[in-house]
Formats: sequence, C-alpha cells, structure tokens
Amino acid sequence: MTGAAIELDTPHGTARAHLHGAGEPRAALLLGHGAGGGVAAPDLLAATEAALAQQVSVALVEQPYRVAGRRSAAPAHQLDTTWTAVAEQLRDGPLAGLPLLAGGRSAGARVACRTAGAVGAIGVLCLAFPLHPPARAGAERKTRLPELEAAGVPVLVVQGQNDRFGIPPAGPDREVVVIRGDHGLKSDKPALVAAVSAWLSELSGRSG
Repeated sequence: MTGAAIELDTPHGTARAHLHGAGEPRAALLLGHGAGGGVAAPDLLAATEAALAQQVSVALVEQPYRVAGRRSAAPAHQLDTTWTAVAEQLRDGPLAGLPLLAGGRSAGARVACRTAGAVGAIGVLCLAFPLHPPARAGAERKTRLPELEAAGVPVLVVQGQNDRFGIPPAGPDREVVVIRGDHGLKSDKPALVAAVSAWLSELSGRSG
C-alpha cells in the first residue's frame, strides 16, 4: 500500500506523512509508528485499509528520528511536539475541513493519547497499546493507564491476546478489542480490520 509522501518541518526536524486519500472523505486519521518500527507495520496498513473502506483518509506519519534513519526513539516531549506540529500542518493543508482522528501502534498510540486535546482529535485508535513498560524481575509493574484515561475522547484499543505489555481494561468511552496474536498484531488481520471498521462507523454516527 503506497501513498503520496510529503515532508513537513517541525521543531525537531523533518517529519514525513504518507497520504492515502479516500474517495469521498468524511474524516481523516493520523497514524504514528512504534518506537523502533516504521509506517509499513502490518497493523498500521490493516488499519489504513479499514479506514479507507469507511471513507476516512489516512496520513501515516514518520517521526523525524525515523526520517533521519535512526532507530532510537526521541524523548516523549519531542514526539508530542512533532506530532502536534504535523497535525496542524495537515489540517491547514491536504486534510483541511475534515474531522480529525489520531492513533498509532505502541509508542505511537501513546503519543496520540497524550496529544488528543492539543490536535483537536475526535477519537483515538490505539493498536497494541503498551500498558506496562518493561520491568526488572521482582520490580513493581508500572502502568501507563493514565495516558489512555487522559485522552478525553472515544478510544478504541486493539490488543493481541498474548501481548507481553499487557491488555488495557475497557472504560468509559474506551472500547478494548482483544484479538489473536501478540504485540505485533500480525496474526489476525481480518479481526483487526473488522474492529477498526466498526469503531469508525459508530464514531461517525455519533459525530454526524
């Protein structure tokens, strides 16, 4: 799956957005990649496919560190600032006039949750949200649940049943769909596509 790529200046370097336009777009979905991966991750492509079928245009966003060829993720505040800058430019440009949804896989999902209010997102799609950060044996297991709860808009979490980072609980305005597979979400594309399609359809009904 390919799309037109545009480069965008941000406070922390050049980001890149791969645009996939729906035929008659009624919304736009920005998707970010995981910490060490890229926008060609199978779950991101499956979500893109689902969104396009629902007439939702998609921008797959590469953070500047990935555009520069680095695999080590930038600090959280830089990721968030970059994401906000990219969203603003896309809303003023190729995605102008469209309601905005945000999302991503793993670390990209965390960014989308943290910045939902700043970018004016009407919903957040989390693919393989890393609920528990890695911990040393015997150490208390921390949680990133507050990030999910702070999104402030409807959230869909699609999680593999064997995800080593845990499975977030459902909550008010937060749907959690558990499918076959692990953190990579590569094992059950049909289930992933179905979950994203149903959520987008329901969300458009609420906002419409």
